[in-house]
Amino acid sequence: MTISTSRRIGALALLATIAFGACSNGAASTGPSTDPTTASSAAAPSTEASGGTAPAAAAVSGTINVSGSSTVEPISTAVAELVKASNAGFNFTVTGPGTGDGFKTFCKGETDISDASRKIKDEEAATCKAAGIEYTELKIAYDGMTVMTSPDNADVTCLSFADLYALTGPQSQGFDKWSSATTLAKSLGSTTVFPDTDLSITGPGEESGTYDSYVELVITPIAAKQTPPAESATRPDYVASANDNAIIAGVEGSPSSLGWVGFAYAQENKDKIKELGVAKDPNGTCIQPTAATIADGTYPLSRSLYLYVNKAKAAANPAVAGYVDFYLADGTISKVLETVPYVNLPATELDATRTAWEASK
Repeated sequence: MTISTSRRIGALALLATIAFGACSNGAASTGPSTDPTTASSAAAPSTEASGGTAPAAAAVSGTINVSGSSTVEPISTAVAELVKASNAGFNFTVTGPGTGDGFKTFCKGETDISDASRKIKDEEAATCKAAGIEYTELKIAYDGMTVMTSPDNADVTCLSFADLYALTGPQSQGFDKWSSATTLAKSLGSTTVFPDTDLSITGPGEESGTYDSYVELVITPIAAKQTPPAESATRPDYVASANDNAIIAGVEGSPSSLGWVGFAYAQENKDKIKELGVAKDPNGTCIQPTAATIADGTYPLSRSLYLYVNKAKAAANPAVAGYVDFYLADGTISKVLETVPYVNLPATELDATRTAWEASK
C-alpha cells in the first residue's frame, strides 16, 4: 500500500473512528454500526443515502493503482483503506500529483483509476482515445474552492470575480501590492477598496485541477471580454504548488497574503487562514464557502469531483471493479465525507453515477 506524503490524515482518522465505534458498541457485521475489519461479504449494505454507517466491503483481492487530483485523493484513500480493512489480499496505491498529471499517466495505461477535480479536457480525451484507453466518468461528490488570506489581514473580507481577476489574472502580472489592482478592478465594474499593502499570492500550479477550475470559473469569462481577449490563465508570477499543505503554509506565512485551495483543505486549517466570501458579480453579495452553499450552488466557486475508470482494467482486474462497487455503495461516500469534508451528491445524482457504472460493466 502506498500513500502520497501530501495526503491528509482524515482517511486514517475515519478508519480509526469506525473501528473504535465497533469495539465500543460490540456491533455485529449486520448491525447498525458495521466494523469493516470483521464484516463479511454477505452483510447487507446500508440503505441510507447520507450519514449512517459505511457498508461492508465485498471479498476482493488484488492490487489497484489510483492517481490524479490531490483534492479527490483523501476520499479515494479512505475508501481503499476501508476495503483493505476487511480484505487482507487487497492492496492499493493512491497518489495525488494533480488532475492533469493524473490524466497523463492514465492515458498511458499506467493507472487503473484517475481522480479528477474537473472533467477531462478534450485534448486529454483525445490522448486516451489514441492510446486505446476507454473509460467511464463517474461523478462522486461536490467541492468548492476557498479563497483565503491571513487571519492578520483585517482589510479584506470579500472579493468578487472581478476583484480576483484584477489580483490574479493575466493582466495583473507585476502587481506587488493589493492596491495595484484598483484600476483594473474599476474597469471591470468593481468598487472594492484594496489595502495599500504587499500582495503575496500562493496557489495551485498548472498541474492541478483546482487551478483549472479556478481559471475556468474566474479568469476565462472575464479574459474573453477584454480587448483584445486576454490569455485564459492566471498571472505567472506567484508561488505555485501542487501541494495543498504548502499553499496553506504560504498563505499563513504572510500577513497580507492571498491564495485559493480546495474547500476541505481550508476547513481543516481554519486556525491558520481566513476564508473570504466570494461574489460572482462586481459589488455583488458575498457568499461564504460552506457545505450548504456548495451543495445548493449558491457559492460561486463550486465544482464536481470525479473518478475516471479504465474499462479494460476494470474488466480484467476484479480488485478495480470491487473497489468501485464499494466506492458507490449506499453509505460509503457519505461515511467518508463525515471526516473528509466535501459535499455529498443529491440522491438522484448518485443514482445516475451508479447507473453509469453498471452500464459500463
